Amino acid sequence: MSERALLLTHDGLATLVEELAAAGTPAVAPAWAGDAGRAAGASAAARETEYRTVSGAAELAFGERLPRLSLKQFFLPPTEVLFSWRRVGGGVELIPPPTDFAAQVVLGARPCDAAALPIVDKVMNWDYADELWNARRAATTVFSLACGVEDDSCFCSAVFLEPAAARGSDGRLTPVDGGYLVETFSDKGEAFVAAHRESFTDLPAGAGGEVLAVQAESFRATARERVAGNLAVDHGRLRDWLDHHFDDPFWAGLGPRCNGCGVCASVCPTCHCFDIVDEPESVGRGVRRRNWDTCQTCVFTLHASGHNPRQDQNARFRQRVEHKFLVYPLKFGDVLCTGCGRCSRACPTGQDLAEILADIDARAAIDAGAGAVGDEGAADEAAS
Repeated sequence: MSERALLLTHDGLATLVEELAAAGTPAVAPAWAGDAGRAAGASAAARETEYRTVSGAAELAFGERLPRLSLKQFFLPPTEVLFSWRRVGGGVELIPPPTDFAAQVVLGARPCDAAALPIVDKVMNWDYADELWNARRAATTVFSLACGVEDDSCFCSAVFLEPAAARGSDGRLTPVDGGYLVETFSDKGEAFVAAHRESFTDLPAGAGGEVLAVQAESFRATARERVAGNLAVDHGRLRDWLDHHFDDPFWAGLGPRCNGCGVCASVCPTCHCFDIVDEPESVGRGVRRRNWDTCQTCVFTLHASGHNPRQDQNARFRQRVEHKFLVYPLKFGDVLCTGCGRCSRACPTGQDLAEILADIDARAAIDAGAGAVGDEGAADEAAS
């Protein structure tokens, strides 16, 4: 949307974060999960990052490891009150939660996390508009940070994205010498830059600005090339295979590798399943609360009768794959995955979603080839 790019220097970023903190505006950004990560020579395991509200530039961990959890928690908290209730005389009074959330900004979101927001939007506004989700979305401005690619578990380009995707972002930062090249994609992004214009500078005139623009594009192109080799699938034949292989023996080979812990759903930016419980707080008073849940646990589909339509982990893992790559696409014309790779990295038993998708795609290609040969044979027979 911006007619021209701007520059956010490292000093400008520090000023911006401090200004937001002083104004009481939450600034969510990738930050060090602990002091050990900041130390020089810290091991990769120690250099963990997380999205959290920051108050100074020293906390920022731009360009470091992918945060352990996605941005989902800032729009769909792990637990939240849907309404409170209390007995009043012979009736019950329902008290809705506030939806006037204060403005907040996300700085340096990974594009795979920003892109997840409009994907979940479709679910949250399907047959009912989720007021809490929508209110937090409306109150938040998201600036993504073009990604240099985490590792071989990343496969964003295989799900119609790329390491510098603009989807879900109001603006984008791309690393260049001295700071970040800034582009805006929405009115919210434009308004944020205008409100904090002193932190941003114009690109140098002439060759200096052109050099920075080339650097930004080179960074994005290198990342695109790197991730493209991790996974490539044909989504049409992938959906077709899933649609026609519900009881395939393939699933029996995956189930034993899944212990049903649900960590994949917890770290996933697009998993959105939740449970709803009523909790009494005192006599005649309580709350209805929703909590994150996952289709990977055995009790998720357990009926009050004791029947469970997904009786084993084979069926439960099949559900996860089919929901993301068959059910959601058929309903919303999109994919319920942004290729962040968190599920593969976090899985304690080594389930690798990219590997699984590549396997299914290979099987689908074989089936498609067999079908084509069969069709030709039928045509030849009819012609004779």
